[in-house]
Amino acid sequence: MKGALIILAVTVAAGVILYVFHRIGEARERRNPSPQLDAGDEEAGQQAESECCGMHITCEKDSLLRGVSTEIVYYDDEELDEYAGIAPDAYTDGQIEQFRDVLLTLLPEDIAGWARSLQLRGIELPSIVKEELLLLVREEREKRANN
Repeated sequence: MKGALIILAVTVAAGVILYVFHRIGEARERRNPSPQLDAGDEEAGQQAESECCGMHITCEKDSLLRGVSTEIVYYDDEELDEYAGIAPDAYTDGQIEQFRDVLLTLLPEDIAGWARSLQLRGIELPSIVKEELLLLVREEREKRANN
């Protein structure tokens, strides 16, 4: 019983310490917020790119949407070219499934390139597929960071 109480006390103490450090980090972030980017603000975009660690969803959105490569690469998805110019919320369920099928057959290292390729081709992903893509990218980056 005595051992269990010691373990409980150590666990509570560690939790309190972690909570305090978390709050301190939040306070620092409120005092020194990250700059907000305008769509046309290229200089701020370059600054944010150099500061982006790739581990946050906003970094993933920015890095995937920024034209890193100007070469259009097809990932056995030529049929998606017919969706150029369609708004993300205007797709039917069947069309969304076409995007999802391509996304789920890609190798993890090809996902970011596929997203850039679609952007260069003027194809906007359906909103739900874009969220799935960002989730996959985040998971892949976390795996690489942990290895």
